[in-house]
Amino acid sequence: MPGLYLHIPFCKQACHYCDFHFSTSLALKARFVDALVREMSLRRAYLPEPAAPLDTIYFGGGTPSLLTADELARIFEAIGENFTLAPGAEITLEANPDDLSPAKLAVLAASPVNRLSIGLQSFHEPHLRLMNRAHSALESAQAVRQAQAAGFENISVDLIYGVPAADHEVWEADLSQLFELNVPHVAAYALTIEPDTAFGRRLRKGTFQAPPDEFVATQFELLLKQMRAHSYEQYEISNFCRPGRESRHNGSYWRGVPYLGLGPSAHSFDGRSRQFTVANNPLYVAAVLERGEVPATVEQLSPLDQANEYLLTSLRTSRGCDLAHLRDVLGLDLLGARAPYLQSLVAQDMATLRADVLRLTDAGKLLADHITLELFAEAPAVTKSVPVSAAAAAAV
Repeated sequence: MPGLYLHIPFCKQACHYCDFHFSTSLALKARFVDALVREMSLRRAYLPEPAAPLDTIYFGGGTPSLLTADELARIFEAIGENFTLAPGAEITLEANPDDLSPAKLAVLAASPVNRLSIGLQSFHEPHLRLMNRAHSALESAQAVRQAQAAGFENISVDLIYGVPAADHEVWEADLSQLFELNVPHVAAYALTIEPDTAFGRRLRKGTFQAPPDEFVATQFELLLKQMRAHSYEQYEISNFCRPGRESRHNGSYWRGVPYLGLGPSAHSFDGRSRQFTVANNPLYVAAVLERGEVPATVEQLSPLDQANEYLLTSLRTSRGCDLAHLRDVLGLDLLGARAPYLQSLVAQDMATLRADVLRLTDAGKLLADHITLELFAEAPAVTKSVPVSAAAAAAV
């Protein structure tokens, strides 16, 4: 069943590592909500089976926890008017610890939200200050405990490893404090220095130094060891859960399930194409509210594009990449064309190949991006910019 993603493009302040689309000015927030509600009616027929109920809804950002009770209620009202929800739908809202006061949690608990994704990133105060996070180390753990007390059992937390440090003591302490919280889901990401971020600009100026690859690799290995020791399954390279507690929404992305993305910078996928909405709040709001259009770029996916997408997403997961499916359904024959390379991956203990399913080992996961690029087939993408009106929405 399809999913719905809503991008809430506002933050209190800019984290130094973040390259997602957001604004620290809240001046347009009320009109943005108007536009988001309007976009739902413009694009309600986007999904291949518009009558199919939504299995997942995900509020991402930005900082969705900045939405007020009234704004959240209005968005859910519009969702109900435009879509049907499946029984037991997973409804996730990303939140920052500093937003999760008891009063805010009471509002969220009274709403349809039934899963929280809390951006802790670290329990170490100097690292939080280095990353320019708005919350304190004390608030990291406090937010999770207060959410649990408010009735939220389905909680995911984010952590970042590979933050510059003299040794691995801080990362080991972060993991120790994480396990004390007993949450069912953890997303752990290596610090990535993107060019158009504060860290990226400081790196170019020589005022910031990223840790060596070996340092990051060791922290990844520590992560895997400790997760297994505490009964978490690694079902995707950066995602860990207790048995049966995978993120259904993100899992749909990795399985190629269609989804509709709403809001500036949101992506959508209908099985044949991808659509990317403009990453500009004023342009988005004006286009939707004043012209009844969604300013977007559409990328039509060729058969080889679809094969590469399947390869990219499946190889990151514990289920692995079904090379027979890749050949017979999607037309990319790696079993024949790349047999020597596949054999070398197995010989180097980078991957296993059983019953035509390629799965990365722990060593291979460290080089997942490199291995995927090595296996990619050449496939030019065709893109076009389109204003999506009510009439055109169903055809895109």
